[in-house]
Amino acid sequence: MDDATSSGISEPLDLVKLSLGERVFIKLRGDRTITGVLHAYDAHMNVVLSQVEETIHIVDVTEDGNPLPPAVDRRNLEMLFVRGDGVILISPTQQ
Repeated sequence: MDDATSSGISEPLDLVKLSLGERVFIKLRGDRTITGVLHAYDAHMNVVLSQVEETIHIVDVTEDGNPLPPAVDRRNLEMLFVRGDGVILISPTQQ
């Protein structure tokens, strides 16, 4: 029996279910990532998180078309609802 079967994972959403109440990493469209404590999710990957840190990676160009150095913007939020159509990846964070 492999690790996935022995840990109770038989469907993809089972991994998310095991992460309820735990800190997760979520990659979103638009060069955004968030980490937070997962409180709820559904089959559309709508999620509710608390203690959220959002990171936005900003890549811009000058008027001449030359790339500017990448910038990172961070913000902290107490609670956040994320609509599932923007979710690319959900992963448990490393402890």
